[in-house]
Amino acid sequence: MTTAPPQRPQLGLVLFGEQHLASLRAMLADEHVLRFSRVPVPVPDGFERAWLQSYQGGRVDGTREAFAIAGECDEFLGVALAPDINSSTRTVELGYLVAPEARGQGVATAALSQLTDWALSVLGALRIELYISVDNAASQRVAQRCGYVREGVLRSRHFKQDLREDTEIWSRLPDS
Repeated sequence: MTTAPPQRPQLGLVLFGEQHLASLRAMLADEHVLRFSRVPVPVPDGFERAWLQSYQGGRVDGTREAFAIAGECDEFLGVALAPDINSSTRTVELGYLVAPEARGQGVATAALSQLTDWALSVLGALRIELYISVDNAASQRVAQRCGYVREGVLRSRHFKQDLREDTEIWSRLPDS
């Protein structure tokens, strides 16, 4: 008896906007989101609105972009991000955060795959980077599934809550 490969969920990336703020606020209460993101702890009042404004500014000047990950029925499943777009070097940093109720269903893999395709085709990226905590095995598996290569460990790169943490750097090139 042969088992079928797991199906990736049907989802889409839509420009992050005002309509997603309440869902983002709820997601920011999750300990894993706080642990493995750059979101400050404790989350400051008004953080999600300032975050949106920062990404809207980046959308205008071409230096960053944010998408909501939307499920089949337009439910909010998380965010897919390009926090740093360098048009002169054609290098892009990508990231993703999945809402707790959507984890373990292939959402991160499908979202990163779409985000990667966007960076390659729309931005013409020649190098895409992911920065992943050495302790975030789930995100490391997502990167690997999406064709990223682990380049090494950046020692003591991430600083949050008075702690320094090692960070893995993963990359993908257009021909990989």
